[in-house]
Amino acid sequence: MGWILLFLEWLVDWARGTYWYLFGRRSGLCKGTISPLGPLVVDQNKKDRLLRKGTHTKYAVVGHPQTMDALFLHHSKRGVYYPKGGASEIPYHVIQVLEKHGGRVLVNAPVSSILADGKQSAYGVTVKAGGKDVEVLAPVTISNAGVFTTFKKLLPPEFQANPEVQGYLHTLKPGKGFFQVFAGFNATMEELGISSTNIRLYKSNNMDEMMEEYFDSDKDIAPDNIPMMYVSFPSAKDPTSCTRFPGQSRMVIHTMVNPKWFEQWHNVSEPERGEEYEKYKRRFANHLFDWACVHFPKLKEKLAMLHAVTPINMHGLRATYGSMLSAEHSLERYQPLNIAMTRCNTPVKNLYLSGQDVFSGGYSGALHGGLLCASTVMDHCLYIDLLLQQKKLKRKVVKKVE
Repeated sequence: MGWILLFLEWLVDWARGTYWYLFGRRSGLCKGTISPLGPLVVDQNKKDRLLRKGTHTKYAVVGHPQTMDALFLHHSKRGVYYPKGGASEIPYHVIQVLEKHGGRVLVNAPVSSILADGKQSAYGVTVKAGGKDVEVLAPVTISNAGVFTTFKKLLPPEFQANPEVQGYLHTLKPGKGFFQVFAGFNATMEELGISSTNIRLYKSNNMDEMMEEYFDSDKDIAPDNIPMMYVSFPSAKDPTSCTRFPGQSRMVIHTMVNPKWFEQWHNVSEPERGEEYEKYKRRFANHLFDWACVHFPKLKEKLAMLHAVTPINMHGLRATYGSMLSAEHSLERYQPLNIAMTRCNTPVKNLYLSGQDVFSGGYSGALHGGLLCASTVMDHCLYIDLLLQQKKLKRKVVKKVE
């Protein structure tokens, strides 16, 4: 019997080693375990600080607490994507498919309310068109405006008293407000020394404490103490940019802000916000741009345009609290019970939720939220159809190659 046990032990070790050799080495997360990226650090405190910093700078996803980064290691593991021709290509192609199947897409017609009756049932929406309220009746109403906007702004106030609706609202917390800078340059990416790489910059290793101090700071000193930012160059990502806009480049900067710093201009039209608002906005924009120039010094002399967007502007996207990612990516949000409660079905009959809040933030999260919502409305798992369509397209590609 002894030799059998020894053989089984050897077999388990052999299987483990074979699995690691065949599969473990392919993972981007395993590369650092195979060959260290730098000199070994033996001091435990220093090691902890470096690990935290390394996790944040390599995998950080803007819009959630930094303590969540360990849960998002997979986010950029396989790289990131950018639509050929720019982001406008996405709605351009989606609209064509919708209209081909009898749908209509309205622009400059913001939804002002969801129509609902006394039986807690939705039957359409009210949109603003030509300065008038126009009712659009529908057997099914789908909102991708987020949980807070849907239940607090679009539905009648009496619906918020529903205990099930309150459960929805208590499951999620509003995300952080965003401040964005859009810059244009009269130079190519080679002349500016930029690339398609996304860059995240932090001013401290203790990121959670740093961000908490920042959000709690006085509005007057906040623009001069921005602790982090995300820098991206869309023109460097798009291979068609050099032919569509020769000799030009573009940069986008994101950071997070406390919406309270801008609340005095809330519900004030843009022409009436005044010089104080413009000066305050420019302080944020100039600080972020100067920080970017530290790493890309050639940007400043080639600058042609600088435009800033505050949380106030996000309300044009129906983004409550100025967060373009809607609900916050907190640990509580991803607890099993909260995930189970945040569904596409809502307590209001014939009203469904789509978008980021039913899955996760970002474009991919919104896309999956749409698939889940469509599957719920149709009572049919569209993921299976999607996989079958993928196999069908792959077969077509193989035939063309042959």
